[in-house]
Amino acid sequence: MENQEGTYTLSYDKLILSPGAKPFVPPTEGLTEAKNVFTLRNVPDVDAITQFIEEKQPKKATVIGAGFIGLEMAENLHTRGLDVTVVEMAPQVLPPFDEEMAAYVTAELKEKGITLYTGVAAEAFEDEGQVIILENGERLESDLTLMSVGVRPESEMAEKAGIETGMRGGILVDEFYETSQPNIYAIGDAIIVKQQLTGEDTMIALASPANRQGRQVADVIAGYDRQNKGSIGTAIVRVFDLVAASTGLNERQLSANHLNYESIHIQSKHHASYYPGAETIVLKLLFNPEDGTIYGAQAVGKEGVDKRIDVIATAIKGHLTVDDLPELELTYAPPFGSAKDPVNMAGYAAMNVIEGLSDIAQWYDLEELQNNGWTLLDVRDEDEIETNGAMPNALNIPLNDLRTRLGELDKEQSYIVSCHSGQRSYIAERMMKQSGLNVKNLDGAFALYSMAKPENIIRIKE
Repeated sequence: MENQEGTYTLSYDKLILSPGAKPFVPPTEGLTEAKNVFTLRNVPDVDAITQFIEEKQPKKATVIGAGFIGLEMAENLHTRGLDVTVVEMAPQVLPPFDEEMAAYVTAELKEKGITLYTGVAAEAFEDEGQVIILENGERLESDLTLMSVGVRPESEMAEKAGIETGMRGGILVDEFYETSQPNIYAIGDAIIVKQQLTGEDTMIALASPANRQGRQVADVIAGYDRQNKGSIGTAIVRVFDLVAASTGLNERQLSANHLNYESIHIQSKHHASYYPGAETIVLKLLFNPEDGTIYGAQAVGKEGVDKRIDVIATAIKGHLTVDDLPELELTYAPPFGSAKDPVNMAGYAAMNVIEGLSDIAQWYDLEELQNNGWTLLDVRDEDEIETNGAMPNALNIPLNDLRTRLGELDKEQSYIVSCHSGQRSYIAERMMKQSGLNVKNLDGAFALYSMAKPENIIRIKE
């Protein structure tokens, strides 16, 4: 052991390592000469950034990395009056989220005046960090730069002690948090855990699992029967006026694990719509279409997002399935929720898919389906289309007119039906199927598609 007075030896019966994780700083040309580049791990780092702002009065700030910390810092720097640019190597902000859900956060950032570069990395620094060169050749002026491109386990001491490590240098532990060295345990952001839904090794650098691991390892050492059951990775972030939260697996992870899945999107108010202040939540549920296993969920909105993701995270931990979600009895009064909560509604929508009441198409399927001869039928009212925009190559028959105009539809043709959020298009789908038509319902409908593919929307009113 070492302190300000020197070094000394400390004996132990059981040793717990909790070194945490440190910011990852990729080797970048010119970085060592830069005098305005910071990372963020602890309060002294915050103090250093604050002191720099107060002393140097920077005008332009660049955040490299659009994860949770990067976006929170972008907001805070913007609040301090800086002109903020965010650079993200991935194709989207918040890489743990699926593309269409991250698009809501992108829209919020742009609305608040944040400049975004996605799908491009910072390649070099020049002029002592005052200029950032992107890999596409573009040059950005930056008075202050925050590197926020992820973390790596602080495992050097463990490695020196002969403790086995694994992916990204994470410390390997068993189900009791014991390392490869007897009587030495490890917890927190430095260890490799099991993704509970797949059983795969992963690293989840979140405060909640780390804190719970501390209690669990103490119980283990005290002789209680406790085991590390793994984590599902439940997280949340506020970005200006929008909240984004997720739990479990996203579509990329499900595909990588070759798991059969479906997803549904619902839009619902966070409390009774007639009560003042109701805000929209967009909730995505990922599940197994054969047995209803819940794989994950993502949500965005201004209010009530945390509650819904917490409920679904609890359902995953409790091994509930989608047909249990409509049966959840959640608190209701108009200021707090709806008689049918968004979680209940997500369960209903998923059950409709499993039970064959609805065949869905995703937003990313639409172009291919249309190219293969499917016709897009938009059942919104004409004034909605005029106000919000038209979908590409869409036929319009408002839902209220559909039953009397079913004869206009070709029974030899296949249709994708859409409305604003998906409710009316589900009704239209049922009508059309009962009339012998081949129909898919566009999941999330216009609202989701226009967020994911804004460039494809035909604006009638500017």
